[in-house]
Amino acid sequence: MLCMTRLVLGAGVTGLPSRGKASLAAKMAQYRKMRKPTTPQNWTVDYRERYIPFSKEQLVNTLLKEFHSSSHTERVSFLAFVSQVDASLLYHYHSVLEQLKGLYEPINPDQDTLQETSLTDAERLTKEKDVLGKLEPLLDQANFNSLSEDTLAYALAVNHPYDEVQVSVNLDQYEYIQFWALGQRIGPLRVMTTLQAQRGFFGTSPRIPADRHYFKRVVVAARTKNAHLVLKCFKDIPLEGLEQLLPAVRVRTSILYRALLNSMLIVSGLAVFVNVGMVVLTDLKIGTASLLLFFAAFMAFRAWKVFGQRRNVHALELVHMLYYRSTSNNSELLGSLILRAQEEHAKEVILAYSFLKQQHHLKEDADFKPVEHLQQDVQEWLHLRSGLDITFCAERACKHLKELGVQGCRPPHG
Repeated sequence: MLCMTRLVLGAGVTGLPSRGKASLAAKMAQYRKMRKPTTPQNWTVDYRERYIPFSKEQLVNTLLKEFHSSSHTERVSFLAFVSQVDASLLYHYHSVLEQLKGLYEPINPDQDTLQETSLTDAERLTKEKDVLGKLEPLLDQANFNSLSEDTLAYALAVNHPYDEVQVSVNLDQYEYIQFWALGQRIGPLRVMTTLQAQRGFFGTSPRIPADRHYFKRVVVAARTKNAHLVLKCFKDIPLEGLEQLLPAVRVRTSILYRALLNSMLIVSGLAVFVNVGMVVLTDLKIGTASLLLFFAAFMAFRAWKVFGQRRNVHALELVHMLYYRSTSNNSELLGSLILRAQEEHAKEVILAYSFLKQQHHLKEDADFKPVEHLQQDVQEWLHLRSGLDITFCAERACKHLKELGVQGCRPPHG
């Protein structure tokens, strides 16, 4: 029963035991063989930015000035339509939230109420499948992109040269892994976020990395074996740092850092041996073999202490980063996703209404045919205002506009 449940759940989730895990491992091996890859393969095709980077209030004020300021009647009509949209979506998304809460409550790890019955692992996996299935259309409406297996393989296999903290992930520990992201940006990003400014390896000031890919928001759903579903959302996460968000990871020291530490230990050890060891050999008459054995044990102990301290520092850095960049988790995340989907829904409808009104395509029967023209106009307008290439879902916006009704106020079909 448990095996069948895992296979059903794994049909749409990355990082499974069986074929999915083998495919992921194979792609990771391909990326390790590449010479300095900068993005996943087919990245521009797999990831299309759909997030509208303006708040609803900013969008309404801008559209009011540009498209609905010709007369007082036009202004009042537009603001009345915005109020209708808000009232209608409030009912719809409140209903979705109640359904999600009902599905998630039996598997909520932060549950503070009395638990009626205990669930077996197979039953828990089944309920987690139901929750993730309900979350998929919600995350899509919130304009999150589901990151592909190829993107996950890139994140697990490739380390950015500026990332001092690196982690290792054992795929055998996970039942499933899934990431969603929105707000892709390219710019400088300080990966380590701590209470105090950190110094470089040789005591120099830390460098701010050059431009790199990162996301404004990342949602992760993961489950280790014999555990529970972990739902978390983070902000400002680099593309190569996605694996740091997973549970049950181990901090490791990068090859470059290990080489630097070993070089320093060897140089300092040789200096101590030449200056102290020769004196000991001469004055105390200790045998060469005994001295070399003692010296080797001393150097091994020192290396163990140095690498242990370095791992502790990196682990603390990782904890600080996750602490300051975590926005919500588990049941609280459901509410924040509802609010984000509701706002994105409203922004899409308002944009479609304004541009169709401007182009005189908005009819009483809400029969919108020029979807391609609408999509092009909105995308050009968003690029002009934000400087970002954003894909506007014109077909979905027109569908929502029809369901809403232009003259009346009725909730979307649910």
